[in-house]
Amino acid sequence: MMPGQIPDPSLAAGSLPSLGPLAGISATTLTDQLKLADFRQLGTMLSPLHFLGRLGKRPLAIKTEMDEDEERRKRRREKNKVAAARCRNKKKERTDFLQRESERLEMVNSELKAQIEELRLERQQLMVMLNLHRPTCIVRTDSVKTPESEANPLLEQLSSETK
Repeated sequence: MMPGQIPDPSLAAGSLPSLGPLAGISATTLTDQLKLADFRQLGTMLSPLHFLGRLGKRPLAIKTEMDEDEERRKRRREKNKVAAARCRNKKKERTDFLQRESERLEMVNSELKAQIEELRLERQQLMVMLNLHRPTCIVRTDSVKTPESEANPLLEQLSSETK
């Protein structure tokens, strides 16, 4: 008989290879019982565990290999789950750190901007005080040079009169 070919119904199940407890039941009886779906009677005879027990240790080795593969997959999934949680925690900590650092730098920046403004006001006050003091102060013009942008018109006038 060729693989995939349907056996002749007149054959007894005992003439088919490796049917175990079904030996001696005719194929028509077997199909009639299957059609009537009386699986309670056939349940123990058709159990795959019954066939595995008769074939020897090879299926058990396959079963343990499958169990080992499943265990390996479970361990790998568990390790991946732990690694993913660790990665999420590390990312969250990094984000929190960057947020705190950003807030700190914004505060430093605003303090520096306020300090710049204070220094600008102080410079402006000192320039006014210097300009008020220049007319009363006698300074040798050849030893001290004043920036042109801060030149006092009164000193320029005095220096032009002496020449």
